Amino acid sequence: MSSGQRGTAGGASPVTRRIGVVTFPGSLDDRDAAHAIQLGGGEAVALWHGDTELSGVDAVVLPGGFSYGDYLRAGAIARFSPMVGAVVDAARDGLPVLGICNGFQVLCEAGLLPGALSRNVGLHFVCRDQRLRMENTSTAWTSEYTPGADVIIPVKHGEGRYIVRPATLAQLEYDGLVVARYLGGNPNGSVADIAGVCNAGGTVVGLMPHPEHAVEPLTGPGSDGLAMFRPVVSGIFTG
Repeated sequence: MSSGQRGTAGGASPVTRRIGVVTFPGSLDDRDAAHAIQLGGGEAVALWHGDTELSGVDAVVLPGGFSYGDYLRAGAIARFSPMVGAVVDAARDGLPVLGICNGFQVLCEAGLLPGALSRNVGLHFVCRDQRLRMENTSTAWTSEYTPGADVIIPVKHGEGRYIVRPATLAQLEYDGLVVARYLGGNPNGSVADIAGVCNAGGTVVGLMPHPEHAVEPLTGPGSDGLAMFRPVVSGIFTG
């Protein structure tokens, strides 16, 4: 366990959860997300973009990639897919949802999270291991981290600059809805170094970095990202 992670209270045996992973035309990281869920002890359930049935899952991951080719703008078409419509309805009823990179873009386009993701400052695609500081550790997806934890999770995106109106930013900061911030250099020009945000209930989280690529040392910079998947898998989030 990383120094930036904390275990379940009282050593209780985890309760296995079924976590849906949506695949869009152009998804790249759906299998990686499913692998991360399985490493965390959950059952990954494949969900297709054209379907409307969530198959009784306990949470949903919208993975990274280029949904529908990122035509118009990233996430703009995926937002209207039948599956995202079902996810939006379920999220408003409290279903935990994690949007990673392109999934974060979809969540903003769908109105589940405030703000938008725009072209990186400098207009270059960025791919690197990135230091983050975990700000909000009381969400459905981040409750296994310790507050202020310094973790390393890769980024790989061309449209990752988080932008939001000043009044909304002030409200996000006041309400503690910034989930993570970039450390050691902002890779995309996001306002206030924001790498991820959540909704007021802590059930919906959008994150530009890729925790599914930091779940085992063999294929990533370490395992700091694995803690992102364990809370919903173990059922330790109480809201």
